[in-house]
Amino acid sequence: MINWQDLGKLHVVSKLEGILGKWFGVEMFYTDAHGKVWSDHTNKDYAFKSHFMKVQMQSAYGHDFLTEDIEKVVDQLAQGKDDVVVYQSYFKNVKGVAFPVKFEGEFAGAVFVYPFVMDTTTSAEMDELKKHMIECGTTPEDAAVACEKVKKMWPREMEYVRELGGLLAEEMMSFHEEISKRENQIHELSSQVGEKYRYHSMVGKSKKMQAIYALLEKISNSESSVMIQGENGTGKELVAKAIHFYSPRKDKMFLAVNCSAFNDNLLDSELFGHVKGSFTGAVKDKKGLFETANGGTLFLDEIGDTSLSMQVKLLRVLQEGTYLPVGATTPKKVDVRIVAATNKNLKEMMAKGEFREDLYYRINVINIGLPALRERHEDIPLLMEYFLKKRCDESGKAMKTYSKKCMEKMLDYPWPGNVRELENEVERLVVLSADEKTIGPENLSPRILDWGASAEPAFKGVNTEGTLKDALEQLEIMMIREGLKRCNFNKSKLAKELDISRASLIMKVEKYGLDKRTKAA
Repeated sequence: MINWQDLGKLHVVSKLEGILGKWFGVEMFYTDAHGKVWSDHTNKDYAFKSHFMKVQMQSAYGHDFLTEDIEKVVDQLAQGKDDVVVYQSYFKNVKGVAFPVKFEGEFAGAVFVYPFVMDTTTSAEMDELKKHMIECGTTPEDAAVACEKVKKMWPREMEYVRELGGLLAEEMMSFHEEISKRENQIHELSSQVGEKYRYHSMVGKSKKMQAIYALLEKISNSESSVMIQGENGTGKELVAKAIHFYSPRKDKMFLAVNCSAFNDNLLDSELFGHVKGSFTGAVKDKKGLFETANGGTLFLDEIGDTSLSMQVKLLRVLQEGTYLPVGATTPKKVDVRIVAATNKNLKEMMAKGEFREDLYYRINVINIGLPALRERHEDIPLLMEYFLKKRCDESGKAMKTYSKKCMEKMLDYPWPGNVRELENEVERLVVLSADEKTIGPENLSPRILDWGASAEPAFKGVNTEGTLKDALEQLEIMMIREGLKRCNFNKSKLAKELDISRASLIMKVEKYGLDKRTKAA
């Protein structure tokens, strides 16, 4: 069932309503399949853009006349034969145009643009209209002003009105389809979180994550060094643990160190250990992580932050299996598998002389690139449910659920902090919701709760000044640009969404310079 109240809040609805009112002096309203008006036109204090409709709705039977017109048109559109209907209203010579709103092929409601008269309407016909209004209870003065201000629609203007009204109906259908997909997504969450979408502690059903799982399976019996690359918060350490615990070394130690957390001297001691008296404060011998992890796996996070001198020592361990503790004179042998990670571009660093090429090729035998959360949007509901269960279990709380609005807000947010940010947000929601069974949007962080309002609306840039042709072109550019991003530049998918041929879409992409190679950002 369509939520018509939510549709009325769409930015494109208010934008196109404003364009139609400003340029043509007409009203745009919409109804459900039963003819009920869901826009604000039936409200007592509504500010009409059309003086004619204002006079009509203020008259004794104006609302009844409008209802009679709507019922007639809705019945005609419900038959499914027409994509647009230009209809004769209750008042002589005054017309309107209506567009069906459909969902899954079924008639769900209509968008109306009203009132206007055709440019061919004669003075005698306008006098006839004025007389008709007076007969219906309108004062002669109001009838005269209303007839004077009603829009005379020229054929070219009528063509624009049809295009704008049809566009609005399509946007309503697309919006409802997206909401329905989300509701289905929410409904199926409990059945989706299973072993099929997990590998070790990683969760994801997206193609990118499934490809990573497949790669991890292939290297499970390997002893090769692995390089994991990805943004902060994408789960690089989880992948490193999965590599270890699915390898022949699983019964040995897995240790992790963040190379950026230490200066060069401290990192040297942390990794390789030191002997007593090697520096001030070295009151006894200390084992390093390499020695402790002997036979197991050592995860070197943020390896791109190591100095060139440290890189030399790491290269020696990888090549010869030996290292020298700080202050020692005798090298030690070690058997450790290295898994390294970074969020930096090591190839650029090599070109600048900031990272050793020989070390790069030693640690990059197998490369795993982790996608950002925004690149695997379909995994967000799975992760939300996974983290929710985890936090509820840890805190001893009964399992909670997300409200529809809370889920929508979290799905809309781009998660620049990736999985780590999402996990922290879920923990916050569990804490702030206290004993409430359903988590509402009011518990969300302000940055997420206000995201929709602060983000740039897709149609905000449409200029209501100038010619209608230029404005329609702007709107077309914006819809194609946003659609390309939404469909990940899949032109076949977008052409289907926009109900145009793929060839036509490609020509428009080339015409407006929206090719991925230049506009992907």
